[in-house]
Amino acid sequence: MTTVFTQIIRGQSPARFIWYDEHCVAFLTIEPRKPGHTLVVPRIEVDRWTDLPESLVVHLMAVAHRIGLAQRDEWDSDRAGVMIEGYMVPHVHVHVWPSWSPWEFHPAGIERHPHPDDLDEAAARLRSRLRSNGFDGFVPAEPGTALPTL
Repeated sequence: MTTVFTQIIRGQSPARFIWYDEHCVAFLTIEPRKPGHTLVVPRIEVDRWTDLPESLVVHLMAVAHRIGLAQRDEWDSDRAGVMIEGYMVPHVHVHVWPSWSPWEFHPAGIERHPHPDDLDEAAARLRSRLRSNGFDGFVPAEPGTALPTL
């Protein structure tokens, strides 16, 4: 069965994309730990990160690193939190968020119903920061537009 992340990648479900390339996409989660909380998701549908080819794991982490740096700069955070998951949606995804505390890793810190305007603002800020960091070719041109097929 197709996961919700595959539906998002195919443009069948909406998302606030901030990154795309031939191997992965990144979009804001709808349940953020902090503003700018992003999911880096491989285009291929794989349940466990240990089942991914090593080269794809390296690529996902490189993208997560670039996003984490942009988040730290944009929100002036002490660190960028990162966590690999695949339980709630059986499709590997790397969580990346601006972080100030180890307590943010606990599920109690998740915002279950963020305001859509807050998500839109965070996406715009992060896209802008990634462009200014030299990654314009990987950042979608306009919010709400479909990603190009690669």
